[in-house]
Order: sequence, then C-alpha cells, then structure tokens
Amino acid sequence: VQLQASGGGLVQAGGSLRLSCAASGRTFSSSAMGWFRQAPGMERELVAVISWSSAHTDYGNSVKGRFTISRDNAKNALYLQMNSLRPEDTAVYYCAADRGGYHMTASASQYHYDYWGQGTLVTVSS
Repeated sequence: VQLQASGGGLVQAGGSLRLSCAASGRTFSSSAMGWFRQAPGMERELVAVISWSSAHTDYGNSVKGRFTISRDNAKNALYLQMNSLRPEDTAVYYCAADRGGYHMTASASQYHYDYWGQGTLVTVSS
C-alpha cells in the first residue's frame, strides 16, 4: 500500500500550487483522507480532511478560505488546491488515509490515519 504525494515546489507569496496524492495497492474509496503538514521544528498539523463521499470536509484554521481539498475515487486520488500562499505555509505536506468504513465524517486528528505518504515540500518565498 502506497500513497505518493506530488506537486510541491517553490512559489512566491500570493501564488498557488496544487498537490496530488496517488494511492496504490488498495482502493481508498471508502476511506477518509487528508492532508497534514509539518514545518521545521514544529508539530505536524491538520491542513484538510475529506470523507469518503466528499460530503464532509474540515480545514485547519490557518488555511480556511485559501485551500480546497478534493478527491476522485475513480482515480484513487486526493488533491489539495492551495491559493494565496503565505511564507508560513512552508512545510512538508503529507497525505493520509484511514482503513475505510464509509464513515460520514473525516477525523481531524492525525492519529486516526493509518496510511501515510512520504511528503512533498512546499516552500513559499516572501
């Protein structure tokens, strides 16, 4: 089972990036999935999570209104559209998925998630 995050890079403040997470080895169509990030010297924190049906999403306070999470179950893929990027968004971004179960909501706690990608680095310059 593998989650492969991609799309990170260097962008100027105010710019946009789109992260992708490709899943392989099993289907995650019944799983909650999410993005978390970790900046140097900081704890890993919630960016956004999404339920299996996309009906429920939740965002970290610092990204609300700027980032949008989405998924395509047919492609076994997860996305994060990041707009109006700020230097404080600089971090390694990780995608994650739980074991599934068609739960109505997606947990905002990183400890709920069982599968993790390797991370992709986003650097926002001022």
